[in-house]
Amino acid sequence: MQLMEIKTISGIISLKTGLHIGSGNTEMQIGGTDNPVIKHPHTNEPYIPGSSLKGKIRSLIELYYGIVAEATKHEDLIKAGGLASPKMLRNSNGGVTKHIENILKVFGSGAGDTDEELAKKLGPTRVSFSDCFLTKEFIEEVEKKRWSYVEIKSENRINRITGTAEHPRFIERVPSGAKFKLEISFKILDEADKKLFTDYLLKGLKLLEYDSLGGSGSRGYGKVEFIFDDENLKREFSELKLWG
Repeated sequence: MQLMEIKTISGIISLKTGLHIGSGNTEMQIGGTDNPVIKHPHTNEPYIPGSSLKGKIRSLIELYYGIVAEATKHEDLIKAGGLASPKMLRNSNGGVTKHIENILKVFGSGAGDTDEELAKKLGPTRVSFSDCFLTKEFIEEVEKKRWSYVEIKSENRINRITGTAEHPRFIERVPSGAKFKLEISFKILDEADKKLFTDYLLKGLKLLEYDSLGGSGSRGYGKVEFIFDDENLKREFSELKLWG
């Protein structure tokens, strides 16, 4: 294998609806929210971790190529939490085998979850996601208009028998309209990798526009739009077909 090229995707992630990616802080503070969003420790500005973007795109690609359906046939794989994993690759013999191998090439495998022979065959992980911070232009707009970087959304459960609201909770979100800088790099190690770029990364980004990022997607959170800097990539992305 030889590094032939590094493809880059740069642009903006624009929020169409409020986004919640939790900080992991489950301790409720007086006057605080039940579930704050993750923020940079120095600026206190919300951001999108690259790991959140990568994880959601990978999970959608695994669903799209039938890996999830294949995993249900192997109870031991489900218990191990492995979908497109080296273990599943060794135990699969159906039409998804090549997709599992390609997903491992693009997104990598967990630490200690592969062997030397397979590592040589797959090569280095192709894709790298950077953390996505608010754009300079959006920060300037927020400061000029004295907006807040976050909003507090109150939610509750409706008792369907009595018709009354129960269990109120307050969720912190990044409001719609926020814009984050997108930076993704993709290593091309052989000619076949050029197709992986389209079939596994670009399709994953397209699927994410149809789905949602972060938590509570079924309640309308996390709808995003990708706006790429490169005009050719914009055209390729808009013409990309997922079905039919």
